[in-house]
Amino acid sequence: MAYLTVQEFAQKWNLSERMVQQLCVQGRIEGARKFGRSWAIPADEQKPAESSLIHSQILEQLSDHTLLDDANLMPLMNTAFMPGQCRAMAEAMAAGPQRDIALAEYHYFCGQSEMAAKETEDYLTSHDMGARLSACLIYAYANLSVGQIRRAKFALGELNAALSVAGEQSPQFQAASAFVAAAGAVLLHLPLPEGLPKIEGFLPLLPPGLRAFALYVYAHYRYLQGDYAGSAGIVEGALAMGAGNYPIPAIYLHLVAVMDTMSLKQTDQAKVHLLAAWDLAQPDDLIEGFGEHHGLLGGMLESVIKPEWPEDFKRIIDITYRFSAGWRNVHNPETGHDVADDLTTTEFAFSMLAARGWTNQEIADHMHISINTVKRYLSSAMNKLHISHRQDLKKYMLL
Repeated sequence: MAYLTVQEFAQKWNLSERMVQQLCVQGRIEGARKFGRSWAIPADEQKPAESSLIHSQILEQLSDHTLLDDANLMPLMNTAFMPGQCRAMAEAMAAGPQRDIALAEYHYFCGQSEMAAKETEDYLTSHDMGARLSACLIYAYANLSVGQIRRAKFALGELNAALSVAGEQSPQFQAASAFVAAAGAVLLHLPLPEGLPKIEGFLPLLPPGLRAFALYVYAHYRYLQGDYAGSAGIVEGALAMGAGNYPIPAIYLHLVAVMDTMSLKQTDQAKVHLLAAWDLAQPDDLIEGFGEHHGLLGGMLESVIKPEWPEDFKRIIDITYRFSAGWRNVHNPETGHDVADDLTTTEFAFSMLAARGWTNQEIADHMHISINTVKRYLSSAMNKLHISHRQDLKKYMLL
């Protein structure tokens, strides 16, 4: 059998010699043999899978001079500011990674995904792991909304790869990688990544604003488990401990509370949380979260936001369509589920309520419409899904 050197394969695969060497050490190149301090690799060996390369690339950079700078880990999310001062706070940050990431966060949470993706691209391979992890998280979600699914999956893979090597790094790096990996999975309703520590293990190591958002992620996870009261309790606890001082996490905490209270048929409490989120978001145009959560809010946007703020509602629905299309392109193939992709936002909202056990009269009262209108929307949704029984809606909803 013919063999080639590490140097020859580095050139052949367009990788660094150091990375090829690490792949050999990690056993990721089948057939590689060690001779002294070097390796011989079968000449016909195929390039390792992308996941192996990501893992090795991160190890290579971490073993060099990579640092985790908490100041560059989602800095805007971690900033307390008065509503209306969001952009000014981002622009006032230190020039370089901190300001660049903060502005990318600002543009993303304002629904400007194309700009956010562009602003984070240069930081996807940064040696500053705070900036890098932030960039990957923003880049993943921004690319869902612009239909670049391959790029979104790449960035999510980077987050999971960072988590896979976190055990060899500092506790702060472990907490940061757990935070972004959990956010990458839970918000897409994907299985938790392998190696993710329990939240109580990394939550105390996060700065306060990120701790608040991590509690939102945990509340969202509890919601997905059907523990609506427990999820709502996490939100109330987080807000009681000062999470409301951090507008971006607070918006998301209030939105998951809407999801919980609507599932418990507590519509008055759901309205309180929705308006609290809106009061925080509207002065800075931080409307992305409303579009991301539309399908989970049980028609509350139609009932509360649309009548008073019709133009904002239209923009939220535009975000909903763009984000949910990308969301499904990642979620459905990964989980084997078949979340509906051809319903209007109104049909989806009504179907969510019906799947949660709401009667037609309850839906009509909530939406301030006639019961015949409810029946018409549900009939249209069921026809599109090719189902004839109301209970079958659960298969296609975000429950």
